Amino acid sequence: MNTFKFIPEGWNNEITKLDTVEDIKDCQENQTTLQGLVKSCDENYNLHINLGKGITGIIPRQEVEAINLEETGLPKTNLCTGKVHKFVQFRIKDVQQDKNNVILSRKEVQQDALNWVKNELQVGQRVEGIVKNIRPYGAFIEIGGGVVGLAHIEDLSIARIKSPSERLKIGQKVQVVVKSINRDDGKVILSYKETLGTWEENAEKFEQGTKAKGIVRETEKNKNGIFIELTPNLVGMSEYEEGLEYGQVVDVYIKKIDKQKKKIKLSIYK
Repeated sequence: MNTFKFIPEGWNNEITKLDTVEDIKDCQENQTTLQGLVKSCDENYNLHINLGKGITGIIPRQEVEAINLEETGLPKTNLCTGKVHKFVQFRIKDVQQDKNNVILSRKEVQQDALNWVKNELQVGQRVEGIVKNIRPYGAFIEIGGGVVGLAHIEDLSIARIKSPSERLKIGQKVQVVVKSINRDDGKVILSYKETLGTWEENAEKFEQGTKAKGIVRETEKNKNGIFIELTPNLVGMSEYEEGLEYGQVVDVYIKKIDKQKKKIKLSIYK
């Protein structure tokens, strides 16, 4: 079952425009979650957002983040500067009519999303997300309201890959499955490979006795064979052949599809 209670920041690329004072008051009273594009970060690490009609929204540093905080209780400075030219979600906290400024809070939205993760989200649920960062060990994926989970590299692909960037790219919209949740701190571990179809579903795309293209993923150390990826969640094995490199695209002949053992035998042809 898909869970989409909180939309990831930037999911729809929409910017909220507040045209009148009444619009602002309504959003403040209803605690509506809005979205904008950060245009700048000042010397005090407050974020500035254009809300339309000459109205500037300001997210004070203390309202930028609910999770990654320093001992002072404030978010790290790089988290503030790193949000320039990026979408953020927020609610209206206060209106400074004399300065034509509106005080906003991203922290409130993130705290609500964090509470959802701690109290409602369940292991095994499928959620929507956006890839926010890629590291050698995995990908950080936002699942809503600024809350980010981690998909380790081994949870990105059935075939062994050397880098998460072989599967995902920053800004990519994905579906992921919740693998584990720390109810105390709200940390979430995610799995991407579980959304790419079962072995049976992927094997149905191929027929025994036909040709296909594959990607060389791994060579057995004892040279018994080569693992070749036919599709992101389906790997077959061919006889060992010298000179092939990791990531190389090759033409293969599908010799046998063993549905009972979930194995595919291949041969490489040139």
